[in-house]
Amino acid sequence: MAPPESTCPVSATAELVGGKWTLLVIRDLAEGPARFCELERSLAGISPRTLSLRLRALDVEGIIERSSHPEMPPRVMYGLTEKGQALLPLIEDMRRYGREWLCEDEAEMGADGAEPALLV
Repeated sequence: MAPPESTCPVSATAELVGGKWTLLVIRDLAEGPARFCELERSLAGISPRTLSLRLRALDVEGIIERSSHPEMPPRVMYGLTEKGQALLPLIEDMRRYGREWLCEDEAEMGADGAEPALLV
């Protein structure tokens, strides 16, 4: 998941965040640190293996940080780093674009007003 050796910043960013589920993981962590099971629940349809791979890759890239808490049972939390926080305006712009250009009406927002899943 390392950015390509390209000098194009758009290409490098697309390579970083373009993987399926990646932006949705970042979106969910924008609300604050979360446990693996919380992320798995909020990302309906993601397999545990895929979530694990995404979290590991985002950790390697410095987008998220993994913190272990020595409790019984052990607790692992995932949260955004400063580098990860810097991606939030991109996600907000995608949300705004989706509302304006891709959602035909407010009915697509869901009965509870919840955001639709981003298409990535």
